Amino acid sequence: MHHHLDASAVARALSPDEPVILNRPHAAARAARFFTTKFPGKSLYAVKANPSPELLPILWDGGITHYDVASIAEVRLVRGVLPEATLCFMHPVKTASAIREAYFVHGVRTFSLDTREELAKIVAATADEHGNPAADLRLCVRLRVSSEYSELSLASKFGIDLVDAGPLLQETRQVADWLGLCFHVGSQAMTPFAYVQALERVRAAIADAGVVIDMIDVGGGFPSVYPGMEPPPLEDYFAIIHRHFEALPIAYNAELWCEPGRALSAEYNSLIVKVEKRRGKELYINDGAYGALYDAAHVGWRFPVKVLNADRADTLEDFAFYGPTCDDADFMEGPFQLPADIASGDYIEVGMLGAYGAAMRTAFNGFGQGASVIVEDEPMASLYTGERKDPRVSDNVVSLR
Repeated sequence: MHHHLDASAVARALSPDEPVILNRPHAAARAARFFTTKFPGKSLYAVKANPSPELLPILWDGGITHYDVASIAEVRLVRGVLPEATLCFMHPVKTASAIREAYFVHGVRTFSLDTREELAKIVAATADEHGNPAADLRLCVRLRVSSEYSELSLASKFGIDLVDAGPLLQETRQVADWLGLCFHVGSQAMTPFAYVQALERVRAAIADAGVVIDMIDVGGGFPSVYPGMEPPPLEDYFAIIHRHFEALPIAYNAELWCEPGRALSAEYNSLIVKVEKRRGKELYINDGAYGALYDAAHVGWRFPVKVLNADRADTLEDFAFYGPTCDDADFMEGPFQLPADIASGDYIEVGMLGAYGAAMRTAFNGFGQGASVIVEDEPMASLYTGERKDPRVSDNVVSLR
């Protein structure tokens, strides 16, 4: 993979007609070291955020040894790239064949669930040829919690309601060598209070079940930095989580886990796109809703942008984007602030696409190709460089939905 100084150098050297993904290994490594040294427990990388085979070893070298895999394809991928990694199958609804392969072929012992049916499926799929149940299962019951403090909700699809959690925890305890409780507060949680609310539900579930809990997994939701979304420092999240974890009625040696996806990968990638046409305040670019800008189109996510042509005006105006496909839905309203005189042929860098950006690219309409290169400059925004202003004085610490 070719190395360049920054996005402008890539545009000058390649004059690309296809989008170019920019990889920043140093940014991902820094994020991994941050979590492994500052989070008061174990950090699992949520592979779905960015399953790049180039990224996984960077996180491993940064101290991330556990991986949240949500499909058998992710299990195979991570096991192939990182043979020594600990894999945790944290999707609450799995096929029996996926559970069986994960357990017997890839050494997976940790599985999540949120129903009695899934519990029975896991027990049956991991039994030996004589029907004897596995004695080394590490099972995590997923509890439904609120997503009200997050930009993207994850509260409706998975998780058992608090009123039903006690009996499921009791049943799971009977077959689990090691029992955990997990939850997810939603993606891009804009205040640490999201975890306070969730951990109070955890406390109530444990009290109702009256079982020994070996692990609490606070899931993902740890934010990154985007226009209009400047979260508090991650250290604030870690401190509050640790304080409330310590007060739970759990085993003295219980572990604390988290599953960052966005926070570990967002700064790893950005994207160079080319302006193919300008129509008023609308720019036709060569990536979009079916490519790395899926979130910009489908959930209205705003990403930082900058023009790479040095001779453009200083005056900025709001623009919307159309992607390259023939679909009218290939539209990103933004607004994206760019120079007022931006024109066809100009190049734009779209930042902070490492999470759910490169991973979402498709080949619809024959698009979605393009090179990947390594650049050495800093990402367009960062939680980890120490240069960001302290956002605790900002208004933007609550959900903007």
